[in-house]
Amino acid sequence: MDLQTTTDKDKEREVYPTKEKYDISDLLAIMKILRSENGCAWDKEQDHHSIRMNVLEEAYEVMEAIDSNNADLLKEELGDLLLQVVFHAEMENEVGSFAFDDVCDGICKKLIYRHPHVFGNIHVENSAEVLKNWDSLKSKSKGEETSTQRLESVPKLLPALMRGDKVCKRAANTGIECIKPDEAVENIKNSVSKLEKAVSLSDEDDIENKLGEVLFACCNLASLFKKDSENALTNAVNQFIMHFRAMEETALNSGSTIDKTPAEEVKALYSFK
Repeated sequence: MDLQTTTDKDKEREVYPTKEKYDISDLLAIMKILRSENGCAWDKEQDHHSIRMNVLEEAYEVMEAIDSNNADLLKEELGDLLLQVVFHAEMENEVGSFAFDDVCDGICKKLIYRHPHVFGNIHVENSAEVLKNWDSLKSKSKGEETSTQRLESVPKLLPALMRGDKVCKRAANTGIECIKPDEAVENIKNSVSKLEKAVSLSDEDDIENKLGEVLFACCNLASLFKKDSENALTNAVNQFIMHFRAMEETALNSGSTIDKTPAEEVKALYSFK
């Protein structure tokens, strides 16, 4: 595609200075230019809702960079995530609601408030007490008066397994007597039995409900052992893909195709045998 001829309007556009090292003030200035009258057409059209999923996508890319132990990639992905914060803050700045500095002000105040053992006179023995104080102060600052409100405050848009983990953890922190690991395993078995019945009756609505109960029962077991359900499922999915690849390579090496794989081998794939 040929580049368009430079117009008078193009010449009016601000040329940002080339620097050896840019900082947060440059990022804020660049975002302001992109959203300005002579900025980028796409950037000007966006609102909070149109780019809301970008925050989630960039956060996941940060997680992948962390898992890859690649410092350069992590630096890049953290920049992409920071851009989302700056983008949303600039939108609010334009309508006079708040600016990026107000975002920084808020998080600084929150960190000081929730670390009284560092910035105040509260004494803690270990990290467990730090987390207990953090949760208590967080609940107080959000005006949560009941334990149910603490469960309800877990974001509904979190991945379901992550939300399940957090709800189970907060329920356990309310002081109620927790079930034992063997009881949690028994609950999973009971939930699977109910799911089997729903499947036998081909009741699609009940299948979904009972499948949810199985997954939540697994979250409860994970919370008892302080395990991450999302990470556990991710590892299982990766393992499935690895075994699937091996099965396909075996088929191809024998001059066949994966759809000709014997049924018993396919069943073993899904049972992680």
